[in-house]
Amino acid sequence: MHRFPSLLAALALTIISLTLIVFGAQLAWLKGSPYYLLSGLSLAVCAWLFGKRDRRGYWLYLFTVLATIVWAFWEIGADKWGLMARLLAPLVLLVILTLLAIWLPPASSERGRIAKWHLVSFAVIQVAALAASWWALSDRFSPSGPATTSVASADVRDWPSYGGDWQSDRYSPLDQITPDNAGLVETAWSVRLGGLDDLGNNSRFTATPIAIDDTLYLCDPLNRLIALDATTGSEKWRHDPKVDSTKAFSIVCRGVSYHQSERAGECAARILEGTLDARLIAVDAATGRPCSRFGTSGAVNLVEGVAREFDGYYYVTSPPAIIDDIAVVGGYVIDNQRLDPARSVIRGYDAVTGELRWTWDAGRADSSLHGQLFSSGNPNAWAVFSADPERDLVFIPTGNSSPDFFGGLRSQAADRYGTSIVALESHSGKVVWSFQAVHHDLWDYDMPAQPALIDFPVDGKMVPAVAAATKTGQIFVLDRQTGKPLAPVEERPVPASGIAGERASPTQPYSVGMPSFHAKPVNEKSLWGATPIDQMLCRLRFRQLKYDGDFTPPSTDPFLMSPGTFGAINWGGVSVDRSRGLMIVNNSDMPFVGQLVPRDRADALGARPFDARTMSRSQTVGKTMPPPMAMAGTPFGLYLKPFLSPIYFPCTAPPWGRISAIDLATRELAWTRPFGTSRGLDPFGIDLPMGLFNLGGSVSTAGGVTFIGAATDGYMRAFDTATGQELWRADLPAGGQASPVTYAGRDGRQMVAIVAGGHGSLRTKRGDHVVAFALPKATIRENGR
Repeated sequence: MHRFPSLLAALALTIISLTLIVFGAQLAWLKGSPYYLLSGLSLAVCAWLFGKRDRRGYWLYLFTVLATIVWAFWEIGADKWGLMARLLAPLVLLVILTLLAIWLPPASSERGRIAKWHLVSFAVIQVAALAASWWALSDRFSPSGPATTSVASADVRDWPSYGGDWQSDRYSPLDQITPDNAGLVETAWSVRLGGLDDLGNNSRFTATPIAIDDTLYLCDPLNRLIALDATTGSEKWRHDPKVDSTKAFSIVCRGVSYHQSERAGECAARILEGTLDARLIAVDAATGRPCSRFGTSGAVNLVEGVAREFDGYYYVTSPPAIIDDIAVVGGYVIDNQRLDPARSVIRGYDAVTGELRWTWDAGRADSSLHGQLFSSGNPNAWAVFSADPERDLVFIPTGNSSPDFFGGLRSQAADRYGTSIVALESHSGKVVWSFQAVHHDLWDYDMPAQPALIDFPVDGKMVPAVAAATKTGQIFVLDRQTGKPLAPVEERPVPASGIAGERASPTQPYSVGMPSFHAKPVNEKSLWGATPIDQMLCRLRFRQLKYDGDFTPPSTDPFLMSPGTFGAINWGGVSVDRSRGLMIVNNSDMPFVGQLVPRDRADALGARPFDARTMSRSQTVGKTMPPPMAMAGTPFGLYLKPFLSPIYFPCTAPPWGRISAIDLATRELAWTRPFGTSRGLDPFGIDLPMGLFNLGGSVSTAGGVTFIGAATDGYMRAFDTATGQELWRADLPAGGQASPVTYAGRDGRQMVAIVAGGHGSLRTKRGDHVVAFALPKATIRENGR
């Protein structure tokens, strides 16, 4: 019985030491840290001594831990998450070995009994210290609030468009919920829409509703339109356009648009939506019935000019931008499957009749259709547009032409307008100006977010501006009329490409006049792991990757891109508190690993482009190597995946997500904090404020509160806009990778609603929920009473 604990310790230490020696030697050979090799050798001696039931094995391990502590502080300083990766597992093992050492050897003398009790006391102290450290790291807050508040009394009570109003800055003048009472917010209603159970991981329910006249309008991933009572959540109507989702590469609908026109007659107020089968449809806002005079029986075919037939490569996921009576529509073109999969074009339709008013074909001076296909190789535009009716401008965030990671065959139009903000005349589609955020984009850094139209202070004056948040973590602030930067932009040299036929840009723009949310440069010391072993394996993998800093070009050797394709900022964009002059930004840090695969090898590995007619795509050849993405028509296929440890933790150190506020007057950070807890990662659901990957936007209010879901830990949160303090959180029934909206219900309460449907790619909990939050009815009193 006395021998079993020592043998158990010896076995565990042998396994750990062999792992550290084998991989630590490889890491040291690649000029990485020698710590893991040295630690492994020390633990091998410990294992041998424990096997002999020699207590010196315990003292050697204690010395190793003390040396590890010194090394950890030398390497990473006082960074708590960096220290956690290096020290937590060795300290837990120290507690275990301390308890096991009590049996080494049996106390046969007074000195032995004293030593045993010293070990017991030491073990108690270690457990208490670990518990205290865990408590200090854990996430805690105490919401509170007053007993009563006034009814919502703002002049603007609705949320009439995707971004709130025409300024698209996700701001509401409602002020019933404040930092003083946000802790009292509760669920007002929660409904399930149904019919989403059979969708796979290529689907995501991330729609942003709109709220008009006490009705909430939204779409589900299958483009079914639903109208809910905004105060109670009860369903008013639904319309199913019967899309064939089996032909869609990605199943998503980001939102809908509302339009009211006096010349429409029937269907005067209508809801417009783009669909997965490339239609623009319009239904009556009151009944959900198709607007019969719009297009053909309420729908316009968007395939015309884009492809010979619908093949699943082009469809619409974002709501059209409505300006006057024009509905401006872009489209999503599937990336990295083949060269020129579909023709991308921006089109303006009569929002009443569905008649095509204009087109912007980036590759053709004359953008008229003439019964032919539009130009090949145009950049796509899948994100949500913004429109300025006063200046007759619509702002288009563009992406790449396919494929993303090889640009040697791109058109001049793709190089000129790709990954840009393009301002078009809304009545004609003519280009007024364009600003490029990434030159010759080789990293899938599409412009993902709806541009926010803000008033920006310059030399004591407020200048109408466009704020463009990018995947690279830059915030570009541009003059709305001219496109010239209002905050300084600097061109900086970046690494050159070594791929034959590629023409990577020698410089890239940096918005040096605004705070950057770009990921910090990656180095070996910045890498992380839940344990020293997976941290070591992340270090080893990093040493095997090509990484030259920002904009490391794709190569046939595995390369690291930071940020990854999800970007630092994605389609959630920013919100702006107009009354306080603060811009709220939530960002993530998730590098990706890529590799270009020569064409013959890619084909041999089973690379095949997506085919909607047969629903086929790249297939695994053999049992070991997954197929690369096809990029058919180019010299390469592509491997691409997140930079994760063998146990699927990020290899880079926390925080992996942050939320921050920029003071627009000073152009400096007002505050920043980690956003999200470890509940979204570890199997025990423990809330450590590590900051998590997040996808979705925020809404800021005149009451001084910012609401946001987005993080993969499944919470809806409220923050004090001025200070960043977390005021409130609530569990969502499914992943909240969506943007909330706020409006006033007819019961006088300010409502905050969000879709909770999960995100297939992020593996968050799936659902079909819409949830609204508000202050308790008992706390609401009439103004002046």
